[in-house]
Amino acid sequence: MLERLFRLKENRTDVRTEVIAGLATFMTMSYIIFVNPSILEAAGVPKGPAIVATALAAGITTLFMGVYSNYPFAMASGMGLNAALAFGLVKGLGISWQVAMGVVVVEGLVVAALVLTRVREAVMNAIPLSLKRAIGAGIGLFIAFIGLQLGGIVVQGPPETLVTFGTFTEPPVWVAVFGLLLTAFLLARRVQGAILIGILASAALAVPLGVARLPEGLLRLPHVGDLVTIGQFDLIGALAPFLWASIFAFLITDFFDTMGTVVAIGGEAGFLDERGRLPRLKNVLFADSMGAIIGGAFGVSSVTTYIESAAGVAEGGRTGLTSVVVAVMFLLAVFFVPVVGIVPAAATAPALIVVGFLMMTVAREIPWNEVDEALPAFLTLVTIPLTFSIARGIGYGFVSYVLIKLFTGKGREVHPFMWLVAAGFLVSFFL
Repeated sequence: MLERLFRLKENRTDVRTEVIAGLATFMTMSYIIFVNPSILEAAGVPKGPAIVATALAAGITTLFMGVYSNYPFAMASGMGLNAALAFGLVKGLGISWQVAMGVVVVEGLVVAALVLTRVREAVMNAIPLSLKRAIGAGIGLFIAFIGLQLGGIVVQGPPETLVTFGTFTEPPVWVAVFGLLLTAFLLARRVQGAILIGILASAALAVPLGVARLPEGLLRLPHVGDLVTIGQFDLIGALAPFLWASIFAFLITDFFDTMGTVVAIGGEAGFLDERGRLPRLKNVLFADSMGAIIGGAFGVSSVTTYIESAAGVAEGGRTGLTSVVVAVMFLLAVFFVPVVGIVPAAATAPALIVVGFLMMTVAREIPWNEVDEALPAFLTLVTIPLTFSIARGIGYGFVSYVLIKLFTGKGREVHPFMWLVAAGFLVSFFL
């Protein structure tokens, strides 16, 4: 049954590899179960129910992604989007969290319409190959930067430098460095499950060092009160004219965050064809658009495709079975929240750093000797991590690409959709 559904042999994988890949992906993104509710709590979303709803929404959407697209992409509430909802919409505009979730649902419906009319797919296919490669490399740097932060190796610095180096006298740094060295050694020896082993070994070290604590219990049975955030979105309130700009801003961010993630992970896994296009792209994009709708409906912000899916791909995950394993883990997490909480951020940091390294290798395929192609690619590559935004980095790359092509007399080489999207990005920058 699994062979027929996921075509494992055709994708040169097996059940064991897919399970290991799914566990690796889940371990690197399970933090969202606790981080997302903490952010949304500032908007008034009750934290306890938000924990359960976050896990449920991630499990349901990831399961749909795996079965419908047969790709190893996992989904959960998007970091950045949740903060924008809590502090930008609720705190900034003074609306209720129910109306804010309605904005997410409306945005998801619009994106779903763009997918069904193939507009979103056409935009992705219009992106030049040099920018697609830069997006993959830029997200690799982004993931590595996040990992360095989680491990305490890079920390917030003074205003003059923004960031600086961490101190090696702190136990979380010891955990991260140990995990990084172990994972690198295992990868060099081509040990299957290297990333997952690195996470588990780091988590084990974190306990005696006081970085992580063993749970008081294993089970936490959910109850009816844990479901109070589901179905609370206010669709009518979200359609107020003063929120249209917010809907557009969320749409742009969600639209291109996912696009960047899919291109980057698809390139790392070898899914893209010679023109940098992903087969069955419409299935992926439709599943992702449903994530926004379900996330808003569950009261946990927009659910989107996660860059941490690259951890599973690095472990050999090549089919939707990887996603199904991730989905099962998220659904089980509803009952085992204390156990999931054992793994600290420092233990997953090495996985993100290593995955970032693997994704950066695509940068060698950018035509660096062609300035009109290479400079926009470079701007994309560096601004994704430095702005801490996939969508904003892509926007800088798109705008610079069309302008440089125009000024060098090569405007006819630019696909009409690129002009349209670049104009949309300019509008979103000012909004």
